[in-house]
Amino acid sequence: MGTLTTTNNATTNTGILLGRFGLALIFVLSGWSKIAGYEGTQAYMASAGVPGALLPLVIALELLGGLAVLVGFKTRWAALGLALFSLASAILFHADFADQNQFIGFMKNVAIAGGFLVLAAQGAGRYSFDALLGRAPRAAAVATTA
Repeated sequence: MGTLTTTNNATTNTGILLGRFGLALIFVLSGWSKIAGYEGTQAYMASAGVPGALLPLVIALELLGGLAVLVGFKTRWAALGLALFSLASAILFHADFADQNQFIGFMKNVAIAGGFLVLAAQGAGRYSFDALLGRAPRAAAVATTA
């Protein structure tokens, strides 16, 4: 039989914080770039059959969801939302597997969604608003073999 250790230590929580930063950064920057290139982004969405009228919602999801993940506020919900968004984006904009760049974009979005699903399962960690506000669940106990 093994011993129990918790995942609530400084190394784990620092890793979660850095992971949140990396996952959030791409969405916050993407949201800002969509504002700067609003008309071009609408045209690109329309070329993929997605109504350009949805762009404000996309920008809000990227910016607000990205910032929520970054600071660790309602992290599980934000991570789930961005995971679904990443998968939808993969399917809508990167499903031309004959094009190597589109295939790479598809797999990148799937990988990002996977990272968000891990974050949703793990939670924001100690260095987050969720923990500060008492929303973060207690650290999970993990059995290890001795």
